[in-house]
Amino acid sequence: MVPKTEQKSRTSAATAKTKRRTSTAARTSQARQKQGGSGATSVAQVRLRPDELADLQQVMQTLKLHSLSDALREGLRLLSREATEVAASQEIRDFYRGDQAPTPEGVLPATADELAAADETEW
Repeated sequence: MVPKTEQKSRTSAATAKTKRRTSTAARTSQARQKQGGSGATSVAQVRLRPDELADLQQVMQTLKLHSLSDALREGLRLLSREATEVAASQEIRDFYRGDQAPTPEGVLPATADELAAADETEW
């Protein structure tokens, strides 16, 4: 049989653990709601070469991103934006069926030299 003082000690320790779990779960839930509110998340893995990881860490420092997850989410957001732009340009090409889209009134079409210079431009 366990003495009453030891029972009380065990009970208070268990209660403290439960409170810690509850408060941690509450904080995690609040953080998830702030991040997007969708509730369901997924885990994804990515394998990076050392040079890619160094680049990513430099980007994180420059953009003040606090975690790899933040950096990867930002990268996915930018990829999504680029994919949307590519799809829009394809829709325009499909609409004009290969013909050049009309330029606004008063704007002259680009010359071959201007187009070539734009193609050679690196960002």
